[in-house]
Amino acid sequence: MKSSYRQGFWRTVISRRLGVGRGVLAAVALAGLAVGAGAGQASAAVEREVYVALGDSMASGPLIPDVTGPLACARSTHNYAHELAASLGVDELRDVTCSGADTGDMTSPQHLSLLGVDMGYAAPQFDALSADTTLVTLTIGGNDAGLVGVAQDCVNLNPFAATCKSRYTAGGVDQVAQRVDAVGPRLATVLDTIHAKAPAARVVVTGYGLYVKPGGCWPVQPVLPTDADYLQANVDRLNTVIATQAAAHGAQYVDVRGPSAGHDICRSSSARWIEGFVPTNLAAPLHPNQRGEANYAAVLRAAL
Repeated sequence: MKSSYRQGFWRTVISRRLGVGRGVLAAVALAGLAVGAGAGQASAAVEREVYVALGDSMASGPLIPDVTGPLACARSTHNYAHELAASLGVDELRDVTCSGADTGDMTSPQHLSLLGVDMGYAAPQFDALSADTTLVTLTIGGNDAGLVGVAQDCVNLNPFAATCKSRYTAGGVDQVAQRVDAVGPRLATVLDTIHAKAPAARVVVTGYGLYVKPGGCWPVQPVLPTDADYLQANVDRLNTVIATQAAAHGAQYVDVRGPSAGHDICRSSSARWIEGFVPTNLAAPLHPNQRGEANYAAVLRAAL
């Protein structure tokens, strides 16, 4: 009754003040209903949550059971994207993360190989983006900088040997730092393209975790103390580059380094989130295990 009374009241006021006839009022009312219906349909479309996960092996979860997608991408059903999608209850997850991916593989096919065997190509990861995408997560940059290769190069069982830091910084130029800094412009282009392809999406970019505590834990993990600090310093440098580009290009940066303190490769098998040079849990060396992926998902969930 109150609703019909209000409608009648305002119809009378408008017709008297503006001299609007009933036919015009009816047309206006129908137009309003049409607009309302259109808005309702748009709202319903927006309510469908489509989550696209992009990134490299930190995001794909290599050697964590079970594998989904191309075998060489080593994409796990328990990586942080799958865990996050389940906790958010999204309508659709498009997980195209792939081990070995770098920024170039966002727009170009990624060549895949496994144990030296050619495994063909993975489609450009950006093929998964579309106008209906509502959430994008991205972890990328580590392969552009070659950080895993550097870590492998720093393996040393001789406590008296020269550090790998001395090799990478010979002549006063830090080669690894240069590679890390070069990720910035590439990431900027990646983020701008994501916004262009998925304009309605919330874009969330993660950094990389705490791989090794200060000073390391030689010989349990075979890198000298100086090199342990050098490796983590460059991971931290990459995190700064990622956070800076995220802020400058309309994305939300989520830090996973801080929350992973106390869970690095020097910790016990039951406490670590990242495996060491010789894994003690099902995961690739120097990559998150299932516990790590689940905790990264929890950190992302809290941020969202």
